[in-house]
Amino acid sequence: MTDELNEPLGLGDPSKQEPPLRRDRAALGVLALAVAGVALAVWTVSPRDPFDGEPHATARIEIVEAAPAGLSAPAGPSGEPETSGAAGAARDDAVSAREIERRSGVKVTRPDGADAPEALIIRLDKSAEVRLAPAPDERLVEKSRFGPLPKIGADGAKPMEVYAHPVSLSPRLGADAPKIAIVVGGVGLEPRVSGAAIDELPDAVSLAFAPYGAAVERLAARARERGHEILLQAPMEPYDYPRDNPGPHTLLTGARRRTLDDLRWLMGRFVGYVGVVNFLGGRFTADESALTPTLREIAARGLFFLDDGTSPQSLVASLAPGLASPAARADVVIDARPSPEAIDAALERLEALARQNGAAIGFANALPASIARIGRFARDLERRGVALAPVSAMAASPGVTAIKVEGKK
Repeated sequence: MTDELNEPLGLGDPSKQEPPLRRDRAALGVLALAVAGVALAVWTVSPRDPFDGEPHATARIEIVEAAPAGLSAPAGPSGEPETSGAAGAARDDAVSAREIERRSGVKVTRPDGADAPEALIIRLDKSAEVRLAPAPDERLVEKSRFGPLPKIGADGAKPMEVYAHPVSLSPRLGADAPKIAIVVGGVGLEPRVSGAAIDELPDAVSLAFAPYGAAVERLAARARERGHEILLQAPMEPYDYPRDNPGPHTLLTGARRRTLDDLRWLMGRFVGYVGVVNFLGGRFTADESALTPTLREIAARGLFFLDDGTSPQSLVASLAPGLASPAARADVVIDARPSPEAIDAALERLEALARQNGAAIGFANALPASIARIGRFARDLERRGVALAPVSAMAASPGVTAIKVEGKK
């Protein structure tokens, strides 16, 4: 028989074997199945749309900047809208989901006729960005050979008032809450540390700039842009002068005819400051004949003087009232000992004095450890019931640590 069943496998007529084309088609089929298998595996492990094949919608979530106008206040225990206290303060910050949906005009359908959730949409208060008055204000500038000097405007405007950080107490604190002012000096000398003081400390912390920094004008302007009020830190003669020399144009007790020129040179280094604070100056602030014309000049230019509290012999507190010179003295030198533990202890003492007397002023230097500890301390004050205030507020109004005498300008 010549059929394939009676022939040994592979020994038949070669013309009757499977054609090459058929073998190629079989190989292609195997390859196609392999590709399909790989594609199936990739599809299986790849992330898929969880709503694939189901009706769905996409909504954009936006921050609600303010509660819609006309919404009613949350009801109090009696059923009447609350208009005072914590709930009243939060009235503009929280509205019900039902009210939001009603005023938005978007119909929301829920299963089984369910109502809007009880949760509230709450707008968290952004820290108010403080905008200081632009500097220089032409009303308050005297052109001189020393540069632009501060002056009292023809309308009576004073730099210590116009350039000051506004006093803005949190509604969570009462008007009688203890107040703390902190001044950080030596800013402007080292750019990196100065930048940390400007950027990391709360804007209510006042910054005192040394007159010698190469970029002092730029840094002073940047500090004011960040909301810090600024002071001029004037070098004054220490007891061991000239061995300890604060720098050029230091105010000296033995050069009284030159003192005002030196003071005006220092005042012309930058603009926008509210007052003057001493740098060193143990001997100068203890010398009545040298200190008197200096305080008088500072007051005549619409500024206040801050005694940094480092010298117990200072006569600022006793002389300022008779000169109609707004002045204040720091109660605590925060980093007299610059270790973190000592700084924390000094800050605790500052807070205790504020609670005892109603107000207190602290002074520190622009050192990394001081900036870090003060920043942490200051940001936590409100939670402890203490207000952080700019130093100008204490120098400009009567108080335990401030001196103000009404008189002729």
